[in-house]
Amino acid sequence: MSTFEPSIVAFVCNWCTYTAADLAGTARMVQYPNVRLIRMMCTGMVDPKYVIKALLSGADAVLISGCHPGDCHYINGNYKARRRVKLLKEILARFGMDERRLKLTWIGASEGNEFAETINELVEEIRELGPNEIRRSIAV
Repeated sequence: MSTFEPSIVAFVCNWCTYTAADLAGTARMVQYPNVRLIRMMCTGMVDPKYVIKALLSGADAVLISGCHPGDCHYINGNYKARRRVKLLKEILARFGMDERRLKLTWIGASEGNEFAETINELVEEIRELGPNEIRRSIAV
């Protein structure tokens, strides 16, 4: 039996979280390679369809991460993202998906260590949850 390795898609803000990811990488902070970053100009630009598409395409979890509230380069994009994630969690729960498969975080540009910790914690949490059930039903 093989060990389950989760596949995680992360939609990250260009100005903060992507910069923190770059800092974590250049500082050679230890982090799992299970996450694929998709750089967005702002988390407010993450359409809920992108999240659903990622989960239906086999991602075991989705991370949305951006600037701290009040520090958005687009003024209120992170507040928009927060509202969308709350609604998405409710919708996904109605379809039987564990809400822990969708995570929203705020990571500033200088917080490379916070980025690495978030990635490692998310990978461990999803390993415990196991594979996305939708992936199994599609594979059949």
